[in-house]
Amino acid sequence: MRVALAQIISGRDTSENLARLEEVAGQAKAGGAAVVLFPEATMRAFGHSLTDIAEPLDGPWASKVRAIAAALDIVVVAGMFTPGRASDAGTAKVRNTLLATGPGVEAHYDKIHLFDAFGFLESDTVDPGTAPVTFDVGGLTFGLATCYDIRFPDLFTANALQGADVNIVCASWASGPGKVDQWRLLSRARALDSTSYILACGQGDPASQGVTVKPGSPTGVGHSAVVSPFGEVLEELDGAPGLLFADLDPAVVKAARQALPVLANRRSF
Repeated sequence: MRVALAQIISGRDTSENLARLEEVAGQAKAGGAAVVLFPEATMRAFGHSLTDIAEPLDGPWASKVRAIAAALDIVVVAGMFTPGRASDAGTAKVRNTLLATGPGVEAHYDKIHLFDAFGFLESDTVDPGTAPVTFDVGGLTFGLATCYDIRFPDLFTANALQGADVNIVCASWASGPGKVDQWRLLSRARALDSTSYILACGQGDPASQGVTVKPGSPTGVGHSAVVSPFGEVLEELDGAPGLLFADLDPAVVKAARQALPVLANRRSF
C-alpha cells in the first residue's frame, strides 16, 4: 500500500488550512496514495485560541474533510480540536483529536498523553483521551498516536496487540536543543518496540519559511519520516513543507515479528 505524509505548516485560519489539506490530499491521490496523513493541529496551529474553533466530529470542518476524502477516494488522517469538558474553574477545554476518514474508514483518536513538559502545559486547555484506536485499510491495520504520545511505548504496544501493522504519529513537535534528534530516536524506538511501521508526520518548521517563533513553542520542526518495523528510516523530509510517499509491505511486518518476537515475548509486571 502506498501512503503519503503531508508535512504542512498550518496557520490560524481554519478555512485556509482546510483548503491546503484539500490541495495536498489531491497531490497524494495523484501520486498513488491510498492514505494521506496530516499533522497534529492541522485545523489550527498552536499559539492561537483553540476553544473558539473546536467543533464536534459532525461539525462543518470535519464534514468538509470527510467530503474531500470521499471525493478523492482516499483515507485522510488529520489533527483537529473537538470540544472537551469545562475545567474545575469553569474554563472550556478541547480535545486534541485525530480524525481518520475515507472509503470504509471512520475513526477518531483523542490524544492520551498531554504535553506538560519543557515549560508547556497542554493540560491547561486540553482534556486527555482514554483509549487506543485502530482502523483497517486495504488489509493493513493502523494505530493512532499524537506527538507527545511517542514518548510512551505502551500505547504503541497496545496498538500492535490490537493488530496494528502500522503506527501513525501526527505531531506539532516543539523546537529546541536536541529535539529533532529526539524525534528521530523515538520514532525508531517505537518501531522496534512494536515491530510495526512508524509513520511520523509532523508540522513543518516555520523557520524554513523565514518565520520566527517563540523558542520551545510546539509549532513543528519537520523531519517527517517512515520507519520500518526493524527500526530503519526508509524516508525522511527536512524542515521544509513537503509530501513524502512510501510503500508499506505487510510481509515486512510479519518478517520482523518472526525474527524479533518482542510482542510474543513480553511480560507484564
